[in-house]
Amino acid sequence: MNAAGMKQQEEQPQRDDKLLSSGHHNGIVCKDMDKTERAFEKPAKPLGESRLAVLRQELMVFFGNLGVLGAGMVVSMPSVTLSQLHDETQPFWLNKEESSWYASVNNIACPIGGLLVSFFMDRIGRKHTILLTNVLGLLGWILLATCFLHTDRDHVYAQMLIGRAMGGIMIGMFVSPVGVYSAEISLPRIRGRLILGTSLALASGILLMYILGYFIRSNIELISCICICCQVTAILLVFPMPESPSWLLQKGRDEKARKSLRYFRGLSTKENDYVPEFEAELAHMKELAVNAKNTAASESFSQIIRRPEVYKPVIMLTVFFAFQQICGVVVIIVYAVQIAQRAGVAIDPVLVAVMLGVARIVTTCFMSSIFEKWGRRPSGMFSASGMAICMLLLAAGGWWPDTIGTMSWLPVICIVAHIIFSTMGMLTLPFFMISEVFPQRARGSASGIAVFLGMLTAFVMLKIYPNMDALLGTSNLFAFYAGVSFGAAVFIYLCVPETRGRTLEELEEHWRTGKFARRATVNNLKDVELHEVFLKK
Repeated sequence: MNAAGMKQQEEQPQRDDKLLSSGHHNGIVCKDMDKTERAFEKPAKPLGESRLAVLRQELMVFFGNLGVLGAGMVVSMPSVTLSQLHDETQPFWLNKEESSWYASVNNIACPIGGLLVSFFMDRIGRKHTILLTNVLGLLGWILLATCFLHTDRDHVYAQMLIGRAMGGIMIGMFVSPVGVYSAEISLPRIRGRLILGTSLALASGILLMYILGYFIRSNIELISCICICCQVTAILLVFPMPESPSWLLQKGRDEKARKSLRYFRGLSTKENDYVPEFEAELAHMKELAVNAKNTAASESFSQIIRRPEVYKPVIMLTVFFAFQQICGVVVIIVYAVQIAQRAGVAIDPVLVAVMLGVARIVTTCFMSSIFEKWGRRPSGMFSASGMAICMLLLAAGGWWPDTIGTMSWLPVICIVAHIIFSTMGMLTLPFFMISEVFPQRARGSASGIAVFLGMLTAFVMLKIYPNMDALLGTSNLFAFYAGVSFGAAVFIYLCVPETRGRTLEELEEHWRTGKFARRATVNNLKDVELHEVFLKK
């Protein structure tokens, strides 16, 4: 063999060793790269967040919230009808005291609705409570539409107040059942957006009434008839809604609960497949329902209400509702036209009311993303602080009429901005959280108590608004609302927990122990895995 051949044979093993070494090294790198890619991969969507599942959840929540549209119209009706009812040239008109009762009687009936919903929601279910609420609202609108058929003035006024009271019961009953229904059929990631549908429907009803008032200035009967049509539509669309699977499990109706949950998870209601994720979720819900049922059977309501996971959120939400009402949020909605006139707005005050309704609708549409990005507490504090600044500017226009008061555009901007800020937290957040903070076994009763006390405060504030305006003066009353709004911001910072991204079980544990359990998020898990990969290198 020549020298060149021998040299080639000597170099061959060295090349093979290099290739083996390089291959081994490349294999490690490939494995590490695979781990890195897996760390960056998006986790598969849970069953309840699939496109079909979310579409079904949104559709049923939409059907449930159509009745809330009527509740919003009840709230804002005085704003667009008091001008007609104050006109002494009309065959029927109201004096100052009578009109204050007309504007506020629905709010004294709201607490009754809160108590009724606490009784019915855990007994007849979420769906049938929504149906009953719509029927009561329909009766209220019928009474308002037919009250002027009487010739006796006292009969007209009495039927008008009864109709408004029936509408108030509807408002009180609608505060929680659709939100609870939304929370029980969805997963935490989309729960906020579904619950916010109630606030959006309420805002839409308020705007619709403002629009009707803008085009129909002196015809309460026609307005009431249009509202009757809306309420009948809402009643008919409740029937296709499946009942909440959580409530069905608690009542031992396992087969119906299974079909309901399959529907809301985007599966066929026919048992033609086996989905492990679905079976695991159903088993977990059943375990929670059995525990809630056993606890309810072994404890009376007086015992349940003394548990920290029940009485703590009741107290928190009751105080939150009190701040909401005392800072003038609902007063401005109900008396929007009258307040715009007193604030010195130069344009048509009914048009200002329409602008308020549009501003609230637009803001509500963004609230789901705001609540999820900012969190509940920061949104609430920002909302209360912004409201306080708007009220102070309105007060300043009255205190210094020769300087700040000469800015004719300032009252319009402040009133519209106040509605925008209130929608970002103070107006929507208590109703939003009422579906999140109560344990399942006491959700209906506890939410009813909170609504009862909150609506009682609303009645008081609406009833005494004309007297407070006469006693303090419009500017000082605005300043009072500003002070309460600043107090609300402090209360939210100190007492309201952050519920974003938490399951209902985690929130219940928080009220029981006073703290949240630490959880590893998807991002944390990715960071840990990536850290391990690069350490091996």
